[in-house]
Amino acid sequence: MPKDAVLKLSEADRARINARSARGLVNIVLAQFVLLLLVVLLGWVVSGVPAALSAVAGGMAYLIPSALFVVHMLLKLYSGKNASVLTFFWGEAFKLGGTLALLALIVKVSGSFLVWPALLGGLIAVLKGYVLLLMFNKLS
Repeated sequence: MPKDAVLKLSEADRARINARSARGLVNIVLAQFVLLLLVVLLGWVVSGVPAALSAVAGGMAYLIPSALFVVHMLLKLYSGKNASVLTFFWGEAFKLGGTLALLALIVKVSGSFLVWPALLGGLIAVLKGYVLLLMFNKLS
């Protein structure tokens, strides 16, 4: 293939690639949610309701911005507009900023009710949600 050749995709190929991308995005959010549920259950069994609620808060501090970013990417994907590198960069910045803002709000609102190890466990579980997909070979 010559260097200046451009690959042209048929509509069927584009639809297949978009469907696979959408499945991957949704699978990541679902895996994050499943891991959060496991950590919440573990926190509840080991340390009770305050630990479970702290784990929910920590996990949701990342899951909410992440899910909103996935929705944004899905809208871009199905609207026919290409998502640029800048779109991805600003989306990641939104996720990080949103997470920090939600964590600050959680700390301010919860006061002494907060169980820090559970909060961090929930946050880390959601951050590492893709590991669940790797374990079951669903991330390709």
